[in-house]
Amino acid sequence: MRIRWPRRVFAQVLLVQLLITTGVTVLAAGLFLAPLSDQLDTQAARRALAIAQTTAARPGIAHALLTTRPSVDGPAQDAAERVRLATGASYVVIVDAHGIRYSHTTPAEIGRRVSTDPGEALAGHEWTGIDRGTLGRSARGKVPLRDSAGAVVGAVSVGIAYDSVRALLLHAVPGILEYAGAALGVGALAALVASRRLRRRTHGIELSEISALLDEREAMLHGIREGVVALDRRGLVRLVNDEAQRLLGLSPDARVTGRPLDEVLPPGRTTDVLAGRVAGTDLLTVCGGRVLVANRMDTADGGTVATLRDRTELEQLGRELDGTRGLTEALRAQDHEHANRLHTIVGLLELGLHEEAAEFVAEVACAHRATAEQVTERVREPLVSALLVGKSAIAAERGAALRISPATDLPDRVVDPRDLVTVLGNLVDNALDAAGARVRREAGDAPFVEVELRAEGATLWLRVSDNGPGVPAAARDLVFTDGWSTKEPPPHRRRGLGLALVRRLAERYGGTAEVTCREGGGAVFTVELPEALRVLEGVNR
Repeated sequence: MRIRWPRRVFAQVLLVQLLITTGVTVLAAGLFLAPLSDQLDTQAARRALAIAQTTAARPGIAHALLTTRPSVDGPAQDAAERVRLATGASYVVIVDAHGIRYSHTTPAEIGRRVSTDPGEALAGHEWTGIDRGTLGRSARGKVPLRDSAGAVVGAVSVGIAYDSVRALLLHAVPGILEYAGAALGVGALAALVASRRLRRRTHGIELSEISALLDEREAMLHGIREGVVALDRRGLVRLVNDEAQRLLGLSPDARVTGRPLDEVLPPGRTTDVLAGRVAGTDLLTVCGGRVLVANRMDTADGGTVATLRDRTELEQLGRELDGTRGLTEALRAQDHEHANRLHTIVGLLELGLHEEAAEFVAEVACAHRATAEQVTERVREPLVSALLVGKSAIAAERGAALRISPATDLPDRVVDPRDLVTVLGNLVDNALDAAGARVRREAGDAPFVEVELRAEGATLWLRVSDNGPGVPAAARDLVFTDGWSTKEPPPHRRRGLGLALVRRLAERYGGTAEVTCREGGGAVFTVELPEALRVLEGVNR
C-alpha cells in the first residue's frame, strides 16, 4: 500500500516534526541505554574489588592462611562467610599462593584449586572484570593477600552475580521509557501547536500554492506601474519594487533592503510621508522633479506598505489648464477691448476724422508690436519668449505689468527649454498672485512683476521680482517646502508644489533657489541653473 504524503503545508510540517521528535527520542533513549550496561558492569566490578580489598585488610586472614589447612570450619571460611553475608556478594573466595581455596560458598569446593586463573592477584596486582566460574557469570574483583611483612601469601576473590546487574538494568528501562514517552508527548504537543499556528498563518494552502503565490507576487510587484515600498515594524525597508526605485531615483544596484528609510532617502516630505510622520490619504509629494501621490497601509505584523503614483503629467496638465484659463480670460478681456477700439475707429470714420482714425490704429498696433518685440529681442528661446508674451497678457488682465529687465539676455542655446519654462512659469505665477494681492493706489506704485534672464557661460540666472507683500524672513526657507502655501487650493489640485518643483529642478542642475527682500517692498526669487546652456566653440565660460 502506497503511503500518501500530505499536501497541506501545516500537515507536512506536523508529520516532519513528529518524525523528528520520535527519532530524537528513540536515539536519546538508545544512547542512554547503550552505555548503561557497561556502567553497571563497571560499578559491580568496582564494588566486588572494594569488598575484596576490605576482606584482604582484615587482621588474621593472612595468618590463618599460613597456619591452618583448608577446611569447612577453618577461620578463613568463617571470616569469608561473614563478609559475604554482610555485603550481599555472590561469593568470597580466599586462596593461598598455589590457588587452593580456603573458603567458598559451596563447602565441597574448599581445598580444591580455583577454576579461574589467580595469577594477577598472586603477582601483586588487583584485577576486575566479568568472568565465568563454578557459580556462573559474575562481576569479579581480585586482590593480593599479604602478610605482616608485605609478602603475597594468597589472594581474595569476590564475585557479584551477573543476574543482579542485569536486574538493575532491566529495572532502569521502564523509567527511561517513561521519560522518553513523556518527552515524545511534549514534542508531539509542541509540533501540533506549531502546525496549528502555521495553518492559521498560511490559511491552509498547499506548498505548491505558496510557490505560485510567490511567483505571482514577484511578477505583480515588478510589473505594475505603481511604486511599492514595504517597511517592517522597526522602520527598516523590506521591499522596494522597480517602479518605486524609478520614482524615488534609487539605483537598481544599491543595497536598500534591511536599511532604515532615513538612510535610503534624503530628508524631506517624501521620506516623512513614507515613514508615516505625515498622516492622511492621497498625500502629494515632490521627489526628483516628480509629483507623487502616496498612500500607506499598516500590515498585521506591525509593518507598513506605501504605494506611490506618478502625477507629474497630471500636475503639469493642471498648471497648463490654469494658464489656459488665465489666457482665455485675458483673450476675453482683450476681445472686449478690441471691440471698444473697433467701435472707436468706426465712429472716427463716420465722423470723417480719417487722420485721427489712422493715428489711433497705428498707436494700438505699435503698442502690441513693441511688447512682443521687446520680449523676442532679449529672449531668443522661442518657448520662453512665448511664455512671457502669454504671461504679459494675463498680467495686463489682472491689472499688473510684466516687465523685462534691461539686463535680460537669453541666447538660443538652452539645453532643456521645458525645465526653464517650468521654473519661470511657476515663479511668474507666484509673483503675479503676490503683486495682485497688494492693494496700493498710490501714484507710480501699480502692481508689477519684473523678469531677468542672464547667461554666464553655461550658467543661467533667473531673477523674478514683484512689489507684493514680500516673504517674511522666517518663512523664506519654508516657501520651497513641498506642501507649504498660504493660499487656498483650487478644486482640481493642491497648493505648495510650484516652488518645491523650482528648487528640485535647480538642485537637479546643481544650482540653488532662494528668495530675498526687494528694496522698496516685495520679494526677489533668484535661481541659478549651472550647465543649463550649451557652450558653443569659441565662447568662454
